[in-house]
Amino acid sequence: MRRLILLASLALSGCGFQPLYGSNGDGGARVTHEMQRIYVSNIPERQGQELRLALQEQLGSGSTKAPDGYTLNVSYGVNASVIDIHSDNTAGRYRELGTAHWRLYTVEPSPRFLAGGDVNELDGFNATFEQYLAQTLNDETVRARIAQTLAGSIRQQIAIWFKTQIKPSRNNAADLPSYFDPNAMPTQNGQPYEKAGPDGFPAAATGRTDLNSTDN
Repeated sequence: MRRLILLASLALSGCGFQPLYGSNGDGGARVTHEMQRIYVSNIPERQGQELRLALQEQLGSGSTKAPDGYTLNVSYGVNASVIDIHSDNTAGRYRELGTAHWRLYTVEPSPRFLAGGDVNELDGFNATFEQYLAQTLNDETVRARIAQTLAGSIRQQIAIWFKTQIKPSRNNAADLPSYFDPNAMPTQNGQPYEKAGPDGFPAAATGRTDLNSTDN
């Protein structure tokens, strides 16, 4: 098994593959060093602080020293919805969608925008009827897990930018399917419709607040 792993490593290096964060090669160590120079700006609310701490941990950057390289600004929100609704109108499962938009700037008198991107993560937990403490703990666990996953995705996008200088592509809302809302009142432009969320379902199917609603 050990020989097989060594042979596989040699084969990957022979075809030009290099680890993104590796210390070998001409860019791996530089990427790690540059990410450690990123200062993560404050993100409002408790869930924002969880994401900020996760980013500081995964980027290897501290919050006590003054920024000297880059500043990372993040807009973050979590949208909750219920699924598996029972006949007594109680929910069997809660689903939470975390979305974040990040922007990387230089640290100088007139900061320059360098790169930006979007990440999202879908998670959830089963409802516990009349067990409010357990349900609160489940919700906090899910939100902490979402923050860790989003931080990892942001870290990967930033590392790719440092490595390639290619900005991550943004989500194209035009590529999402649209659904007509049969219960909405028609407007002068026709029947309103809504676009699917990142999970592929329209808001009306899950009960969440639709941030992509558009009148056609």
